[in-house]
Amino acid sequence: MPATRSSCRPRSRPRTRHVARTSASRRVATPGSDQQRFSTSWRNRMQTIVIAGGGVAGLELATRLGRELGRRNKARIVLVDSAPTHFWKPLLHSVAAGTIDPDHYHVDHARQAIDNHFEFMCGEVVDVDRAARALTIRARLPHAMGQETTLRYDRLVLSFGSVTNFFGVPGAADHCLSLDGVEQAEAFRRRFLRLCAAAGARQRLNSNGATLPSAAPAAPAAPLVNIVIVGAGPTGVELAADLRHTVDTLVRYRLNELDSACQVRITIIERGPRLLPSLAPALSDIAAAKLRGLGIDIRTDTAVAEVTAEHVITADGEVYPAAIAVWAAGVQGPSINTRLGIALNRSKQVLVDAQLRAIDDPHIHAMGDCSAMQVASATAMVPPSAQAARQQADFLYHLLARPQRSAPAFRYRDHGTLVSLGRYGAVGMLRQVIGDRHVNVQGMVAKALYLVAYERYVMANLGPVRMCAQMVVRWVRSKWLMPVKWH
Repeated sequence: MPATRSSCRPRSRPRTRHVARTSASRRVATPGSDQQRFSTSWRNRMQTIVIAGGGVAGLELATRLGRELGRRNKARIVLVDSAPTHFWKPLLHSVAAGTIDPDHYHVDHARQAIDNHFEFMCGEVVDVDRAARALTIRARLPHAMGQETTLRYDRLVLSFGSVTNFFGVPGAADHCLSLDGVEQAEAFRRRFLRLCAAAGARQRLNSNGATLPSAAPAAPAAPLVNIVIVGAGPTGVELAADLRHTVDTLVRYRLNELDSACQVRITIIERGPRLLPSLAPALSDIAAAKLRGLGIDIRTDTAVAEVTAEHVITADGEVYPAAIAVWAAGVQGPSINTRLGIALNRSKQVLVDAQLRAIDDPHIHAMGDCSAMQVASATAMVPPSAQAARQQADFLYHLLARPQRSAPAFRYRDHGTLVSLGRYGAVGMLRQVIGDRHVNVQGMVAKALYLVAYERYVMANLGPVRMCAQMVVRWVRSKWLMPVKWH
């Protein structure tokens, strides 16, 4: 029986599979490359939402918009960041102390873009043309370093984060380290470990050398490693606790000659009357007692007047030796904000309205630490915290994913604050748990809630499967590797 025409026709591959593969390959682009310049008519007709900055809020917003709009080709979602990976900023103090390895906590921007239907451009935003609605982006990848390209937008979301605010204190910017990113935290860790190693070697030489005559009184040894932390907010307190844990671990594993209590001195200087002003006074007292029990010196009601290469000088004239001085006393918007030509406050943060729009440009939104918005009471600003940034990302997700609906006003809800004290526990205050009241927590309960807050953030971006896989990998590494990152 002769074959029919339809039975002889070879089967063709489904075209949808090829299209999906092509679109995925284009989600990661280098500014200035041929791959980034491609253009199709259907793509040009889509609304382009550009998110500048892949911080806590930026990555979550890009991920959710990609799943909602990018997957359905309803909008082009582009994330621009100068770093190829994302790190959760509230953990930078642990990187500085060496208690965690940042490589085990990174989120790869390119992988995240491919998995969640948005594009990623690794580059630095150097200029914004508001009239043309275009960004100038300078590439940061090695094979295209310095090349510039233009990216047009319909909606621009600024999520640059913040940088350290030194408040004009003489010498602070030149001689203090800050924890604005992983590179700075790693620089602190390397310098701190070198100082501890040198102190241990010096102590070993002294113990092998000549001893004083028995008639001569033994003078107390001066600390060999002096660390001064300016600022007693969550970053300063968490760093101090983690550093003490690091020193104790080094003594136990490597530097047996080092006396952690006498030869490593950690001092916290706070201008206000108490530690952790965002918490209840009772919790501040508990945290202060724990830190003092660890041998950490706390100086409240003390303002820093000057910082030199080896000392921190207070307004009262006290001089604190400082092999390393860390500034953790405030934040401000990055320098790119000053080139936008939009309204800023004194801290260089973008002023936004109730819909998180720049007050003088309806096509630009801002969220996170780079923005400033008054809370409903009009007596305070939305705090520069990961909690506030995530709430703003959630608000903008609903606003941009469903633009036809009437836009409500953003309302910040303070769910509380949790502060880790390393292996020594945590303290915190939870709001709106029982009605309008707040609940103070401490110890292992607060520590567990602190860890849950991070894992919830990971699950929102990576999903439950990858979150659980990361938890297992980190647990296995903690059992096999040294508790402190030495190299």
